[in-house]
Amino acid sequence: MAKIKLTKTELKAQTDALKRFRRFLPMLQLKKQQLQSEIAGITAKAEAVAAKERAVRDALDRWVGLFATDERLVEGLVKVKSVNTGSANIAGVAIPTFLSIETDVRKVDLWATPAWVDDAVKATVEILSLQCERAVYEEQRRLVTIELQTTSQRVNLFEKVKIPECKEAIRVIKIAIGDEQTSAVTRGKIAKGRSVKEEEE
Repeated sequence: MAKIKLTKTELKAQTDALKRFRRFLPMLQLKKQQLQSEIAGITAKAEAVAAKERAVRDALDRWVGLFATDERLVEGLVKVKSVNTGSANIAGVAIPTFLSIETDVRKVDLWATPAWVDDAVKATVEILSLQCERAVYEEQRRLVTIELQTTSQRVNLFEKVKIPECKEAIRVIKIAIGDEQTSAVTRGKIAKGRSVKEEEE
């Protein structure tokens, strides 16, 4: 604890600081709970997208063997050109939101390629879209987790350091002021006793 002045002014300053910390602490605790809840929600969304991706891949299992017939047909067939994102705000944290992806599909000769290539393009675009969406959720979780760590540190600082320090400072100052008042009363009595004695003599 930093050195404190044992004065009434310091007592008022410490009392005001304690009130301020007690006023802000519930807001920080609420923000911490909100961030924890948001992280759980983001995690659930990311897992749902991962499950969709697995379902699409499982559906491909029936005809994925066709890819093996000529890998050159599908190699570099679809590429992600850009990921379109928006932005949102969660408890004061700016996060990206997934909107869509833009893809580059390599031109193929429809007469020279088998019909399943069109289905392969659709499935690949869907998988890439789901992967990009999941990546955006992972970024959301990363940003919100950073804010949660900062908020948790502030809650701990208030609960375990600032509030106890103020309480201890107030206690010490009150004792010092009380001792000073007692000393003043005692000195006053002694002085009064001397003046009465001098008058009697």
